[in-house]
Amino acid sequence: MSIPDFSSQFDAVVDSSLEWLSDKGEFLFDAANAMLTGIYKGGLWCIAYPPYYVVAIIIALIGWRIVGVRFAILTALALLFCDVMGLWPETVSTLALVLTATVLALVVAIPLGVLAGLAPSVDRIVDPVLDLIQTMPPYIYLLPAIALLGYGPATALLATFIVAVPPAIRLTSLGIRMTPREFIELGEASGVTGWQMFLKIRLPFAKPSIMAGVNQSLMMAFGMVVIAGIVGSGGLGESIYGAIRTLDIAKSINAAMAIVILTMILDRLAQSAARSRMGDSQ
Repeated sequence: MSIPDFSSQFDAVVDSSLEWLSDKGEFLFDAANAMLTGIYKGGLWCIAYPPYYVVAIIIALIGWRIVGVRFAILTALALLFCDVMGLWPETVSTLALVLTATVLALVVAIPLGVLAGLAPSVDRIVDPVLDLIQTMPPYIYLLPAIALLGYGPATALLATFIVAVPPAIRLTSLGIRMTPREFIELGEASGVTGWQMFLKIRLPFAKPSIMAGVNQSLMMAFGMVVIAGIVGSGGLGESIYGAIRTLDIAKSINAAMAIVILTMILDRLAQSAARSRMGDSQ
């Protein structure tokens, strides 16, 4: 069999498999679509319902508590700038998508990372899977998601979830494995239970690495924002995608600036929270 023939047959198998899966599991994918869309809309409502200045003040107060007064003032001004550009609805839509996808990713990634850190056999299975996910181009995940879930925020949420999971798993697993051997031996000599060993010894040492994983998951989620605009996710990604199609350079720059503002704010908050956790554990 020649290489072109094999490629054609492989493509046919993939296409037919997706078609079969879509037909036979239609009710499951419809339910998944409704669930993901509902979760996203719930998060969006929480952010979009209050006036923009209320959201800006709340985020600024969080920044003041975690980072400092200067950061809080700059955060409030930067978010006000997003509203002045006429991009506040798109900004909160993007924020809801990123936060929802990141929270869902962490709910899955942190327990799985803990398990991989405690069980080398699990780590040997998980590690190559994560390698595959992280080496594939991110937009690849949109294609099967579109085939199974259609266009809309659910597809964007699923694709963003996929790219946000690996860093949290890796860094959580690394943090669990980084526990100094002498502390583990001390705990064993003291007769602590496995659960006490995890809560009082392993977890405190792993917290900085786990928080770094949270930060990296956020950054990966933001990296999918523009790509997710292709599937009608709404928000700044769709604004940029629409501006590219119409060659509206000014609009694309405005939307890109809003994405940079959100990314810098959440990145700084996550980094400061990680440093605070590190100081508490010492």
